[in-house]
Amino acid sequence: MDRFASQHGMPSDLREAPPSLRRRAAAPDSLLDSRLIEQTLGRVEHLARWMGWRLRFLVVAALAGCIGVLLLARWASGTPQVPAEWVATATGQLQLARSTAPNLKPHVGKVLGSVSSPRLRTVSPDLLAITPSARWITDNTDRLRQQVMHRQLDELLAQPQVHLTFTDGSTEDVEPVPRGIASLGALFWLLTGLGLVVYMVGMIVVLASPSTRTLLYTAMCASQAGNLIFLALESTLVLGLPGPLSQLDFPCRVAFDLITGAAVVHAAALHPRRVPACTTIAWAAWVSMFAIGVPAASGVLHEAWWWTQGAVAAAGVLTVALLVWSYRLLRHPFAIVMRRFGLMAVSTWILLTVAVAIASADRVPSVQQQVAEVGPVIWYVFLSSLLLLMPFLSKSQQVMREFSLLAAISTVATSLDLLFVAVFSFGQFTSVTLALFLSLGLYAGAREWVLNRVRSRNMLTTERMFEKLYRIAREVEAHPDRSPSLLVQLLQELFEPLEAVVVDKRSLTVRVVSDGSTLMLPVPALTDKQVSTPASIVMRFANRGQRLFTSDDARLTDRIVEQLCRAVAFDRAVEQGRSEERLRIAQDLHDDIGARLLTLMYKAQSPEMEDYVRHTLQDLKTLTRGLAAPNHPLSHAAGEWKADLTQRLTAAQVHLGWHLTFDRDISLTVVQWSGLTRVMRELCSNAIAHAEATRVDIDFHLADDRLDLTVADNGQGRNPQAWAHGLGLGGVRKRVKQLGGEVEWREIDPQGIRCQVVIKRLSERP
Repeated sequence: MDRFASQHGMPSDLREAPPSLRRRAAAPDSLLDSRLIEQTLGRVEHLARWMGWRLRFLVVAALAGCIGVLLLARWASGTPQVPAEWVATATGQLQLARSTAPNLKPHVGKVLGSVSSPRLRTVSPDLLAITPSARWITDNTDRLRQQVMHRQLDELLAQPQVHLTFTDGSTEDVEPVPRGIASLGALFWLLTGLGLVVYMVGMIVVLASPSTRTLLYTAMCASQAGNLIFLALESTLVLGLPGPLSQLDFPCRVAFDLITGAAVVHAAALHPRRVPACTTIAWAAWVSMFAIGVPAASGVLHEAWWWTQGAVAAAGVLTVALLVWSYRLLRHPFAIVMRRFGLMAVSTWILLTVAVAIASADRVPSVQQQVAEVGPVIWYVFLSSLLLLMPFLSKSQQVMREFSLLAAISTVATSLDLLFVAVFSFGQFTSVTLALFLSLGLYAGAREWVLNRVRSRNMLTTERMFEKLYRIAREVEAHPDRSPSLLVQLLQELFEPLEAVVVDKRSLTVRVVSDGSTLMLPVPALTDKQVSTPASIVMRFANRGQRLFTSDDARLTDRIVEQLCRAVAFDRAVEQGRSEERLRIAQDLHDDIGARLLTLMYKAQSPEMEDYVRHTLQDLKTLTRGLAAPNHPLSHAAGEWKADLTQRLTAAQVHLGWHLTFDRDISLTVVQWSGLTRVMRELCSNAIAHAEATRVDIDFHLADDRLDLTVADNGQGRNPQAWAHGLGLGGVRKRVKQLGGEVEWREIDPQGIRCQVVIKRLSERP
């Protein structure tokens, strides 16, 4: 609050005073209006209360998440387990792979027959005992049997001692020991850490901008954080899941997936463009997921796994369709990016579903175990990384984008490997090699397909950029009030946005807003003549609505504005140097050549020579006055032109027809004044010397920044296309081109030549 007040120039004693004294300090003789002070302080206090509440809630949420993870780790480390590792045989039985218990080491390689205790019934564990998740067991009967087996094993391991019987008849008594923190494994900490990050990002997003959309995003994050926590606990599995975990796994995981599916559909109906009937679509999605989730979680729904998989897949397909519809209503590039990520997510989900279903149908224990342990973990990591990427999609988070794509391709590789083993009975090496080869090919294509909507693809080449910067710098110097529109024109050609406007709102820096759809930058003060107003340029939907703005675009825009300011300053410095040099040359001509001509005029031997020198001296004065002046009003320049040409043509007994019209009295630069002066002088000189004309008509017309200059004579000149352009006509062409115009000579019936000069945008040239 103090920082806000200091930024707005509020005295420190007023900031620290209580509200009553603050109101009293704002007396009528104060520099600030008391009502304005009360309103400002009221807003600041409200903002401080709101920010304080959100920060406190965020701190509480972060502490709750961290404490929850630590308690979870402590509980998992304290659960009793047999100090051994088990693998599934070809028939689905359990074989002792290794053990740290001395009495079990002689039994390594033997098949376990049963686990028993004097007080409890005997359990004959099989593959389901080391299957981590009931969520990915397709058959209802197997799922119920797995839950019962895990519960019975948990009760057995809670006893002081268990009796292991192997199929060869040997037995061994083992004391279950707590697992310990060190033996939880790296995967447990990685998954719990990722779950905590996803949970915190969801909380930050909803607290930073509370709305329906952010609440839906937080629901998705919370659901995937729950999935990751369950996966982390399942990664510690040795022989049965501890406590009530096996009973909660399927209903909780089903609820997490269905909530995510409904929230994704609801969010796609709202963002980036609210589609028609969005409320109906959202309600239908939530009701459908609820109708499937409740009976599936309670165990009364037949083929619950297939219903859940199909509902999530249908939600993904509907989300993609909504994003396509949204983009047709509003060409928001976020819809394209998320549509492509959505297609990847739906495709990998369907592929994983098919792989699990085929592996379960073939009843191959090794494949079933691999499906349960690897496939779902990679897919949920991919979905979580995609959720983490969404709030920062426009911030050029390359690591997160690459991680999401790699997680997706890893899911594809794992699913393909399972399919090759289950369907084609390939060997392990063959299936892995083929799956990796196909996945890398998909990654190479998908990476470009997805990311080309995020990355910046600048349309202007370096050469064209410098050319436009120089041209705009000259135009800004001539017309400071057009600076915003000129800068908008340059940025439109660079980014090709669907919308680019100047708004009366000051932006402190160049920044990307609105999920990357909008780029905002302050209008810079390029010249001292420019009126400083709080204005910003807002561009929306880059590349005609097909790409998001990124932080790279913001940095590029910042550099362009900086270079434009430098170009304007450089042009002003160059123009100042030119003006000083012209002034010096004009002064030298006036003091030196002018003095010599004046002396020569007084010493002329004849009236004709005196008159000639006088005219030359008058031309010199016109030239030096033109060089010394920084600009020339058109009305004054036209008077000088008419007087000069009348004098030249009258001396040659040629009549001048002069017609001048202009819609506004513009200021000509020295280059424009000099170029037009020399063009009209040269054309009149040609009419006198070569055409032997008796009349020259000059028509000067300026309207809407377009100049049409016509010089016509009634001389003897014909066939201008065959003329050899020497210094005279070549100089006319060169000067007209320098002014940005075109020149053309034509015959006039019955005799004469007309020269037409057209400059379409006179103000755009120096």
